[in-house]
Formats: sequence, C-alpha cells, structure tokens
Amino acid sequence: MHGKKPVRRYTGARIHVGGGRARLLAGAAPEVGMVVGRFSVISPGTERRHLGGPDREAGYMTLGRADDSGGWVLAPVPHGAAFDPACPGAVTAPAGMDPGLVALARFQQMACLGLDRVPTDDLSDVVVVGSGPVALGCVLELSRRGATGIRVVTARRHAAIGRAPGVIRVPSKDAGRGRLVIDAAGAPASAATLTAPGGILGLLGTPADGDALGALQVHRGGWSVVGMHELAPGAEGAYQAAFTTACHWLTGHLDPALATFWCRTVPGDKAPELFALLDAPGRPAEPVLLLDWRSA
Repeated sequence: MHGKKPVRRYTGARIHVGGGRARLLAGAAPEVGMVVGRFSVISPGTERRHLGGPDREAGYMTLGRADDSGGWVLAPVPHGAAFDPACPGAVTAPAGMDPGLVALARFQQMACLGLDRVPTDDLSDVVVVGSGPVALGCVLELSRRGATGIRVVTARRHAAIGRAPGVIRVPSKDAGRGRLVIDAAGAPASAATLTAPGGILGLLGTPADGDALGALQVHRGGWSVVGMHELAPGAEGAYQAAFTTACHWLTGHLDPALATFWCRTVPGDKAPELFALLDAPGRPAEPVLLLDWRSA
C-alpha cells in the first residue's frame, strides 16, 4: 500500500493568470512555521503558455528564508506565496548567495539532474535547442562538465544566452547534426531533425501535451531518446545535491555581471504590466526575471 503523497503547504499566491492577463492579489498572512515569499522566479515561456488558459495561480518558484543570516530556500510554490520551508521539492542555497544567482542555479539544477541520465563521456558534439532559462541552465551545466563549442539553435538574433561560456549561437539551417542534442524548448520534433544517426536526443524542455516522435523515425535513426524531467526517479538526496553543485559552481565561475545580464529584478506590484509584455514584440530580453515582493 502506497503512503500518502507529501503535502506542499503554502498560502497567499500573489498572482492569478487567465484570459490573457495577470491579476495581482494581496499577500496572505503566513501560517505558523511558514516563511514569507520574498522573491519569485518568472520562466517567461511557461508563463506565456498559462496566460491564455483558465484562471489559475501563477508561478512555481518562490524564495524565502527564516532569517537574514541563512541561505535562501527556493520552493515549488506560486509567485510570492508564504510556504513551509520543509515542503516537498524545496532546496536551500548556501548563505550569502544573491537571489538572481539562486534563480540561475535552479535552472542549472534541472540540467544537472537530466544530464545525469545521459551518457556524457564525450561532449565534443553537442547541440542545445532553445534560448530561454532552461536552455541557459543547460549550457551552464554543460560548461561545468567541460563542454566547449556548444551549438545553441535559436531564431532570436540577439539572444542573451550567446554570452554563456562555450556557446556558439546558430540558426537551425546552419546547425548541422549533433551526437548529443538537448531539446530545451519543448520542441522535440525540431530537435530530432538535428540529431545525428546513432545519436542521443535528450528531452529537457517540457513538450506540449500530445507531441510525439515517430517510433519508425527513432528506429531508423538509431537514436537513444532520454527523458530529462527533473523529477524523474533519482537517488536519495540527489535533488538538493544537484542544486548545491550548481550553486557552488556558479559562485566560483560566473562573472557577477553576467548574472545581472541574464536575470532582471522587477517590483512585484508591477507583475501585471510585466506579464502583458511576455507575449509582445518588446518582451524582456533577459531569460530569467525575478519579482521582488518585499515591499509589494
């Protein structure tokens, strides 16, 4: 008999989305034992997909901490919600780490866990599809593992990911084929066309419901297709360990100016205006956005 699924305790989501817009809500008082949500992380592509759907709580990464001397706790709860720091899926950053760097580490953690499921003994021929936060986390993790000359396939001419270490930004028509192709955009069919015969196709981005790869196509290509969802079964403690690894590497190797370049902080009360830009031509250039709830 299976045990009950652990409860993710939180209260007071600050944003609801639906019908093409975001609505700001007042914060709710935290329950006993909860910490107040101080920052939350916007993943622009995910938020864009949810904007046009039914009304729902927005977001799934909020930062809080019990005291100013401790490390940020990042929990999978909606934007700005107060939460139980021991809730399932929460991770803790080393003390003193900047919130923007914590957000980047969260996306690198996803890639770290996914790449642990892929043979990475040879990283000389790698293609990453996408230029958003999942793709950025992926190239940072590939760089940590020693990859250079990482071809990033994106249609965005001035994508910020181009400043990541080891990245060569290319349009799809010039990308060629890779021995290891990581789809970080939720576009597995497009990534499949870039996978060399006998190669590995990793699915790190979340495909749309109903997306499919033809079994005959995979069969003839001789591909290994690897699901890279961060919550795929792993060893005990692997989730926090991957996050800690990403935090330490970023702290020791990343130019702080790049963290600011990739992650912009916006006051939480400006969230409706920010969400309105996510699907507009003038959408933010930064792959990651932080909402600051401390005075909202």
